[in-house]
Amino acid sequence: MSEGYKSNRNVFYTCTIMWYSFQILEGNKKKRGTLAKLGHVKMVMHRAMQGTPKTAVVKRTPTGKWFVSISIEMEEAEVQKKCLPACPEAVGLDVGLKTFAYLSTGEEIPNPRFFRAEEAALARAQRKLSKARHAGSRERQKKRKVVARVHERIGNRRKNFIEQEVCKLIKRFGLLAVEALVVRNMVKNPKLAKSIADASWSKFFAHLLCKAEEAGREVVRVSPAYTSQTCSMCGHRQPMPLSLRVYECPRCGLVIDRDHNGSKNILEEGLKAVGRHSRVIPEAPG
Repeated sequence: MSEGYKSNRNVFYTCTIMWYSFQILEGNKKKRGTLAKLGHVKMVMHRAMQGTPKTAVVKRTPTGKWFVSISIEMEEAEVQKKCLPACPEAVGLDVGLKTFAYLSTGEEIPNPRFFRAEEAALARAQRKLSKARHAGSRERQKKRKVVARVHERIGNRRKNFIEQEVCKLIKRFGLLAVEALVVRNMVKNPKLAKSIADASWSKFFAHLLCKAEEAGREVVRVSPAYTSQTCSMCGHRQPMPLSLRVYECPRCGLVIDRDHNGSKNILEEGLKAVGRHSRVIPEAPG
């Protein structure tokens, strides 16, 4: 084992091993793995491996589940097979709290708010944990696992949601423009920190960048400055507090949802960045 970490409470364990220390044995019905110093272990393969395995990361979750993530080196030809056909469609995405994301096409991705949905169950589990006996007792360990399962359920649902939405976007659009948000600074707002963390924008952007590179799509990150304050039709800029949900332009008369307006501006900035800018500013009426 080349690297390891174990917490003081023994709730999480992970280590990185070289591939020759872990082997997969093909069986008639079930597959088994051979792990150095542990011997044979039962396993469920998520998908068949394609390429040359290099390292394996063995991870134990707080609920006691074990996972092995295998890093594989692939040939350039195999990587190119995963690329999707070229697509000329482009879209701008404005992430938010009312809706998870608003597309420049006018479509909305609803915000599922997984933490909020499980908040009451989590609070009950944590109250029972706090009333359990002293640390190290079986009762406390049992209550701790209940809390860990609630957190794991929230994480799994959030991960599944992000993966599904990213897959839909990657298949539909060849260019995706998003804001270069610094989420770690945004969560310092005490009134919005829980909602921002629940939305998990950072995980969404990271997964979007990863899958776009794999599929041969382009993701452009633009500055978030003034995207909600600028009119997407004529370029007029005006203050827009968070309480105002509709953008009304006094110059050209445009009335549009603020998030839709922001996504259009994000797309326009993304097109500028790749040299496909084509905005035509109309004359003001009257």
